[in-house]
Amino acid sequence: MPRPHCARRVRGAPQVSYFKPRGVPLTSLDEVVLVLDELEAVRLADLDGLYQEDAAAKMNISRATFGRILDSAHKKIAEALVGGKALRIEGGTVEMAVERKFQCAACGHQWQVAYGGGRPAACPHCQSANFHRAESDRGYARGGGGGRGGGRHGHGGGGRWGR
Repeated sequence: MPRPHCARRVRGAPQVSYFKPRGVPLTSLDEVVLVLDELEAVRLADLDGLYQEDAAAKMNISRATFGRILDSAHKKIAEALVGGKALRIEGGTVEMAVERKFQCAACGHQWQVAYGGGRPAACPHCQSANFHRAESDRGYARGGGGGRGGGRHGHGGGGRWGR
């Protein structure tokens, strides 16, 4: 019996959760289900262009697990597109990241901002523009936002989210 999945950290639920071929009645379509952690992996790697190691840290999983999730997502998306199937996005063992934490370098004040609200202009305590994501918030609020190496699809090194 396989061990249970740990909750994978995702930015949030998608605004659209269903895609189907145009002009084909829903009743005559087969469905492919893409779970939320697979969608998050595609977003981080393919849309945001993060390296697998950095994206894995954001989801609070290992780089190898991230690679398996991404591979599964690519196969499901290809199956839906090539096979003319509907794609439903739902479910999975996930934990939503709802807030980002910041820390002021000038006064040390820490505060939280909801995702989707943009980057704050200044520290709310001292109005300094010298602030950064709190160390506890690296990688969707789970320490160690990923370093260099490992690379996108397992090669090279580089970029981080939010820069």
